[in-house]
Amino acid sequence: MLHTLIVGLGRSGRGLHLPSLAKARAAAPSLFAPGPVMGHDPLCPGADGLLAVASPEEAARRRPPRDTVVHLCTPPHLRAEPLETLARLGYRSIIVEKPLALDLVELAAIARLRRRWDLDLAVSTPWSASALSRRLSAARRSGAFGALRAITVRQHKPRFTRSLGSPGHPTAFDIEVPHALAVVVALAGGADVAAAGLEDMVVDGARLPGLGGARLDLVHHTGVLTRIESDLTSPLRERRIVLEFDEVVLTGHYPCSEADHTAQLSVAVPGRAPTRSVFHDDAFTAFLRACYTRYSRPRRVRGDLPVHVEAVRLLSEAKNLCSPRTDDPREADSAVRV
Repeated sequence: MLHTLIVGLGRSGRGLHLPSLAKARAAAPSLFAPGPVMGHDPLCPGADGLLAVASPEEAARRRPPRDTVVHLCTPPHLRAEPLETLARLGYRSIIVEKPLALDLVELAAIARLRRRWDLDLAVSTPWSASALSRRLSAARRSGAFGALRAITVRQHKPRFTRSLGSPGHPTAFDIEVPHALAVVVALAGGADVAAAGLEDMVVDGARLPGLGGARLDLVHHTGVLTRIESDLTSPLRERRIVLEFDEVVLTGHYPCSEADHTAQLSVAVPGRAPTRSVFHDDAFTAFLRACYTRYSRPRRVRGDLPVHVEAVRLLSEAKNLCSPRTDDPREADSAVRV
């Protein structure tokens, strides 16, 4: 049975991880040790149902690190340093809020820590555990619809208030796009960036460079073409994925918020009326339950970390296309060996 420590009690830690943990604990009590979830954030006193600790060191004294899963929910530019602190205290099972890293230099630092301390890292991209993603993956593996030719993902939502109030994400590539990248890499394999673009956010006369939207075109090594679009100035919410096969087009809609955990999938076949199914899809709760199940086993199956390493590589390449800079090739080489 596993204990829990949440490091970082902002929007992700307190608003997403904590309530989903409560549901996962209720659904699978045998995975979780009794007692409250521990939480640490020097800028936040705590939250209901949480045992606030003053430091990771105090948490390590209260619960054994080897039997504790850490949720690292710090801002994306603060990953390697807290990860090293946790590793030195003996924590090995760590769920990292997406994205895993903002660039290849940070990814290389995380790779060194993972190898040195034998860390078992999972990245918080719940679409990978989504019931909709599982159905799409099953369709791809079965080959029943012919070859997969193209993927289109649209992730639109208004994000003005949070972008103005929180400087944690430097570009629109770092907000919604990592969810989609994890799915498309899992579906179609590694890729190269064909084109990328960023849009500014303008609100009340203020301009936030690169935070209005992102566009990413990929050519997968399997021949599949992918386009990902994320508009963070949209008046409407949409999380849509379209898979174009030789014989069928699948259109899926992921849940858009915590208010409704329902996904939809439509199947369009030429010459027939489309069919649609609607089903429960609490992806984040399912993701956490899968992580704790894996961490509870003496001989763990391999996680999907290589997918997230590829996602960071693609994001870094896209950012370089939008704002060219020179990365240290030694750091890049170290990063891809995470």
